[in-house]
Amino acid sequence: MPIPGPAELILLLVIVLILFGPGKLPDIGSAVGKGIREFRKASTELEDSVRGDSKRSTKDEKPVGEGSDRTH
Repeated sequence: MPIPGPAELILLLVIVLILFGPGKLPDIGSAVGKGIREFRKASTELEDSVRGDSKRSTKDEKPVGEGSDRTH
């Protein structure tokens, strides 16, 4: 999917301005900004929890040959 050029962006902005009006644009921009911030926060929390789980699991594992519970 190609990135829209300047002409397409201007056309899109004009359509949004016509649909929502100049009074609603700050509210829409604020809502989009909050959504992006929440998404980034959730993704970093998920990455941190995955990294923390992997670090914890490697700490809990015993090295091979140590602590063998088998009897011969």
